[in-house]
Amino acid sequence: MPFVRAYLRASTDEQDATRARDQLKLFAAERSLSVAAWYVENESGAKLTRPELFRLLSDAQPGDVLLVEQVDRLSRLSATDWERLKAELTVRRIRVVALDLPTSWMMATTSADDFTTRMFEAINAMMLDMLAAVARKDYDDRRRRQLQGQAKARAEGRYKGRQEDRERNEGIRRMITAGQSWTSIQATTGCSRATIAKIAKRARAAA
Repeated sequence: MPFVRAYLRASTDEQDATRARDQLKLFAAERSLSVAAWYVENESGAKLTRPELFRLLSDAQPGDVLLVEQVDRLSRLSATDWERLKAELTVRRIRVVALDLPTSWMMATTSADDFTTRMFEAINAMMLDMLAAVARKDYDDRRRRQLQGQAKARAEGRYKGRQEDRERNEGIRRMITAGQSWTSIQATTGCSRATIAKIAKRARAAA
């Protein structure tokens, strides 16, 4: 049976990156598999620099399964960055399985013959490309609408920008000051390492 590594991602600290954990567990259990490792982060899918995703890639062995809820959890990347990520997956011989991509489901097992496996790998690669392109278009469309809305709000004097969660950030600052590890802070608060780094820098400057 393949080693299954589950990847959970949300775009912002305010979103719950672990929301789909039970769905992935159920999907694996229905195929007599278990998720052996979890990788969770709050980072934009539109950027390639995602620490937990690349920790997964570094940990993975040939034949491992990368399990995601949807293709857009793995990629909202530009065409160039998607090709880079695909190259990493190919070199490491990692099989991507997404709950929203039925053609990928058989990649979670090793029972198919060589011809069938190769045929589904080709189909799956094509479908992955298509869904990754759709996810990027959706990201670009939403980003454009957001910027248009902000421009209109600024023109009308209504735009205030994203408000800082001062209570949460003060809690993170106290944990940093107490010597708590960034990993444990991230697990406790669900925030990104970039947020912790920003608060740590701010705390050092104020010391």
